[in-house]
Amino acid sequence: MQILVTNDDGIAAEGIKALVDSLKRIGNVAVVAPERERSAVGHAITMHKPLRANRVKYFGENVKAWSVNGTPSDCVKLGIEALLEKKPDLVFSGINRGPNLGTDVLYSGTVSAAIEAVMLGVPSAALSLDSYEYDDYSAASEFAVSLAGNMYKEGLDSDTLLNVNIPGVAKNRIKGVRTARLGNRRYRNTFQARLDPRGQEYYWMSGEAVDENSGRECDISLVAENYIAITPVHFELTRFDYIEKLNRWQFEF
Repeated sequence: MQILVTNDDGIAAEGIKALVDSLKRIGNVAVVAPERERSAVGHAITMHKPLRANRVKYFGENVKAWSVNGTPSDCVKLGIEALLEKKPDLVFSGINRGPNLGTDVLYSGTVSAAIEAVMLGVPSAALSLDSYEYDDYSAASEFAVSLAGNMYKEGLDSDTLLNVNIPGVAKNRIKGVRTARLGNRRYRNTFQARLDPRGQEYYWMSGEAVDENSGRECDISLVAENYIAITPVHFELTRFDYIEKLNRWQFEF
């Protein structure tokens, strides 16, 4: 099994190291990840300036790894289309520090990397740990091994990736694994106006998550109850049920 691993926290992050150490027990692992944190960049790709991929040895002699001055989506594209000798069987993105729940997936570099893999024809999963303080990735990385085995054996539809959120608690507190739909998570953004050393005004944004009531079977609720939540996600955004309504509009042109 050939596995490509990436993330959006940067190639030196603890989560990606734990993920690679677990996955290399079951397959040949390569890493192509951003040289620095690129959280919340969405599906951005780099154009009109060079991408540089530097070989690194963070993960041991048997793991080929590159640090890239680009986004998570850049890393997947570059890895599959240029750096790797053959297309991987699976792509794993993570393990992210902090959750990617509900509508977070629209901002997440972690999830966007997995989407890019699917667009290039490779089954993928995005993994996130639901905590910014808890730094034990052992349960999440252990689950990744089981997930990879299932993905390799069962396969995924060509337009589908798996978004996985793991509670930020010890393994013995995790109640189990549940499939879930995306919940509705929004942010109450606060902009603080400040002055730089030259007296020019700038703004600093900080966001407070607001989890709206989306029902007990959504990913937000299940992770809060200490379940691992797996959500199948696809990138077909068309509202097919709305096409007929738009066809009745009268346009003047």
